[in-house]
Amino acid sequence: MKELTRAEEQVMQILWRIGKGHVNDVLEHFPEPRPAYNTVSTIIRILEKKEFVDHEAIGKSHRYFPKVSKREYTRFTMKQMLTGYFSNSYKQMVSFFANDQELSISEMEEIRQLMENQINQKKKKI
Repeated sequence: MKELTRAEEQVMQILWRIGKGHVNDVLEHFPEPRPAYNTVSTIIRILEKKEFVDHEAIGKSHRYFPKVSKREYTRFTMKQMLTGYFSNSYKQMVSFFANDQELSISEMEEIRQLMENQINQKKKKI
């Protein structure tokens, strides 16, 4: 899988949200000032070449849809971040966010609860 540019990711975020759409459908979900129609159309064609997007022909137009799920791309992006910034260590990554970001106590407690639930589920599988 290839990494997306900021503009490509912005288009993908819209397609993930709407599911399917023509270029104009994607355009209407952009904040003002919106990019030009041709710009969005070009980005979508690039996403097709990268195999992130596919289309179905409807008359003379195309309706585009994601081929790669948001979850798949999130997993890929997080793995890139983990490898590139945290020496492939989840412990280092969690420590970074716990120490360097402004997490509230309630957010940390929620994270702890999520981790405890996952630990218990994994123990049941053993």
